[in-house]
Amino acid sequence: MWTNSKTAGATLTILNCLQRSCQPTVLRRGTDGRQRRLCRLVSSSGPPWRLLFFGSDQFAVDSLKLLASSRSSGGEIVESLEVVTLSGHVPVKSFAQQNHLPVHSWPPDIVDGQFDVGVVVSFGCLLHERLIKKFPYGILNVHPSLLPRWRGPAPIFHTILHGDTVTGVTIIQIRPHRFDVGPILNQELHQVPENCTADELGAALATKGAHLLRDTLMTLSERIANKREQRETGATFAPKISTALSWMVWEEQTCDQIDRLYRAIGSRIPLRTMWMGRTIKLLDFVGKCHISLSDQKRKPVPGSLTYQKESNTLAVCCKDGWVGFKAVLLKKKMTAADFYNGYLHQTLQKNPPYQTAEGLFVSRKGGPAAQLMRENSVL
Repeated sequence: MWTNSKTAGATLTILNCLQRSCQPTVLRRGTDGRQRRLCRLVSSSGPPWRLLFFGSDQFAVDSLKLLASSRSSGGEIVESLEVVTLSGHVPVKSFAQQNHLPVHSWPPDIVDGQFDVGVVVSFGCLLHERLIKKFPYGILNVHPSLLPRWRGPAPIFHTILHGDTVTGVTIIQIRPHRFDVGPILNQELHQVPENCTADELGAALATKGAHLLRDTLMTLSERIANKREQRETGATFAPKISTALSWMVWEEQTCDQIDRLYRAIGSRIPLRTMWMGRTIKLLDFVGKCHISLSDQKRKPVPGSLTYQKESNTLAVCCKDGWVGFKAVLLKKKMTAADFYNGYLHQTLQKNPPYQTAEGLFVSRKGGPAAQLMRENSVL
């Protein structure tokens, strides 16, 4: 039978589809206008995959960047890549637009069969069962902890806050109704560097998570066949970080606990205390201070202040020692020297200096920070 060149091209496209999979056919977009209505079968048994990526913040950008690079470098893992993100100027949206990736607003209006696999990285929205079922290979999640430890929205912060020495990245399949409970497809350990901040740990885990996601997609069918359910023993919850956590409880918190709290949240939420009935923010934490007092017989109470002129440090007494800060924020940001000269000098010259309200930082009632330090939030 005679055919023209257009018919021959369309026939060849359909034959290529049939060779790749034996699943039912569906409509999908094509790269050429004449082929947009031609079929592409629901999914193949392996990569390259048609991916829909869900993400929002900078942590998610690392995974999206690696997927986009894989697509543009030959498509061995990624055939097509589209993005779902939240409204506003979030990093994932900016990256997608700069790299000409199709962007969908949340919730997405997608056509059944357009995608093989979904990928969720730091998205924050619960995906409904009807959406999950649109993906033949399910939806994968890159989670920065060794699940089931630290399920929830803030695993990196709680890893630092609780002094974990080992963490990692876990790739799971999303399940409806609950966050971070799906079966584990892949997992890799990561040693937590001593004295690292949440920002530093997050950057390292973002890179590790992106590469673990790529490795998982390369052998996805095998990973799914060998998936394992999460154990419930040892499961912990990592609630969202709020300003309530930043309030100091000097009589309950140790130097090490304050150090971990600052490294966990200090770059985003300053530590806070009360002074003379006003909120004061504590900035530029320098860690534990070794203080020699002139009156060794009188033990200072938690919240007591002393100024170290040689190091320009404001030292505060806590449960088991002293911690130092280089600056504070009252009405405006000021150095420890400015705060001492403007507010504390006359009070701290008195003998003894720890018995007046002006010489004390006072804990706000409630103590959510200390409570979180004591508890491990076991589910």
